Amino acid sequence: MKIIALVGSHRMRGNTARIVDLIAEQLQESAAGQSRTVEIETIYLAHQEIGLCRGCRVCFDRGEEQCPLRDDLLAIRAKMQQADGLIVAAPVYVNDVNGAVKNWIDRLAFVCHRPEFAGKAAYLVATVADSPTGHALRTMQVALQTWGYTIVGKAGFKMGALMDQDQMVTRYQHRAQRIAEALVHSVATGRCRKPSFLSLMTFKIMQLARQRNPDESIDYAYWKSCGWTDPGRDFFIAHRAGQIKVALARLAGALLALFVI
Repeated sequence: MKIIALVGSHRMRGNTARIVDLIAEQLQESAAGQSRTVEIETIYLAHQEIGLCRGCRVCFDRGEEQCPLRDDLLAIRAKMQQADGLIVAAPVYVNDVNGAVKNWIDRLAFVCHRPEFAGKAAYLVATVADSPTGHALRTMQVALQTWGYTIVGKAGFKMGALMDQDQMVTRYQHRAQRIAEALVHSVATGRCRKPSFLSLMTFKIMQLARQRNPDESIDYAYWKSCGWTDPGRDFFIAHRAGQIKVALARLAGALLALFVI
């Protein structure tokens, strides 16, 4: 089992990084308790070379490999592709994710059109001094769900300017354990292969949009190469959703498509 942890904070011993370390420790224990092995790689987004998105649309129109910013983004994306699960942890700045995380989301905007992470699990974490984390967590959730991830859970941690290590462990170790268990369980049991009604319905709407408007775009070529435009295809990946659920979701998607396509 391979897990990638993306830490948004520049502070490698700050609250966000240490919460991720605590979750990583619990991941190892949880996996060992199930006689499984887990490989965890932590990437500090603020220490990577990820240029600001220029809005040039090259990734949409000609493909992400043609992006004029020759930096670390596609290497990080490759690691995400190879992993079974993802942890994204962001400090809250002005009631939202910090700039490093937002720029990473912006630079991967092309994946919104080509949801290549279907079948993978993600857990979302936000840290803050003493204010709400809900908006930051929603920012990450909307992006990752659009990319195809199944959101296993999300958690906000209030930690002051810099919480003492012992205090952090005392207060949050059990919570970190629950996060680790949820992520390991989701990957091990293939929970992500049981898409929600909303996910199935969204696929139908997107599929109809591609089927009704075939063109020579990168997006259409990608969908066609994946077999997603085939009339018999009902989701991005092979899944274990019930037939009635699938049928109702496809019907709902077809009806909504009349108004949104």
